Amino acid sequence: MPLLDHFNPPLHPIRRWESFFAMYTVAISDSLNRKLPQGYFAEMHVHAGGRPNIEIGLSDGSAAPFPIGSLIDQKGDVATLEAPVWAPPKPAISMPAIFPDSVEVLVYNSESGATLVAAVELVSPGNKDRPEARSGFAAKCATYLQQGVGLIIVDVVTTRSTNLHDDLIELLMVGPKFKIPFEGLYATAYRPVRRPTDEHIDVWPAGIRVGERLPLLPLSLDRGICLPLDLEPPYVEACERSRLAVQSSK
Repeated sequence: MPLLDHFNPPLHPIRRWESFFAMYTVAISDSLNRKLPQGYFAEMHVHAGGRPNIEIGLSDGSAAPFPIGSLIDQKGDVATLEAPVWAPPKPAISMPAIFPDSVEVLVYNSESGATLVAAVELVSPGNKDRPEARSGFAAKCATYLQQGVGLIIVDVVTTRSTNLHDDLIELLMVGPKFKIPFEGLYATAYRPVRRPTDEHIDVWPAGIRVGERLPLLPLSLDRGICLPLDLEPPYVEACERSRLAVQSSK
């Protein structure tokens, strides 16, 4: 199935990209869980826009989600709940922050607890709209790589042309020759390699175009294991389950 443009007519604004991306991450997670070796599992994680949430456990074993700031009243004081809540002193500094959108699939090795070994990041428009948002996304990806976590970045956002791989390269300070030649959409796989006498990151870039098939890329796990991740079948599944194939054909 050819790649659809999820950010321009006829799909947008009738169909929301956030809903489809959530469906796509589930399809990618399901695809990986059918192929991952014993002891590994994949989970989807979506946080697009809004504020980060805190899970507060209650005494009856349930959990109530509170957005950060929901316990602060309009005067800046901590609001009173049924039980007394300690109010910290007024902060000396309150600085602006960027919390990057997260639309991703995370892969864990569960043999010695849940250890993150790979991530698949779907770029959102919010990741590309401001310099600080781009820096935040690049910093997140750089942290993955420097921790030895395999990474795939998939960018199908047609409304903004910024190349986040190139922002990542600038942050890593490895030189402009490692930037990719594609203008527009792309997907890139990264494999961190750490040996006693050699440390490097292998990179597999692939250009993407609306109307064409999505690529197959290697997803690097730990212990030198690479899993082939074909981005096309989960995309087709997500389009069919979202009825986007029917929508785009009208």
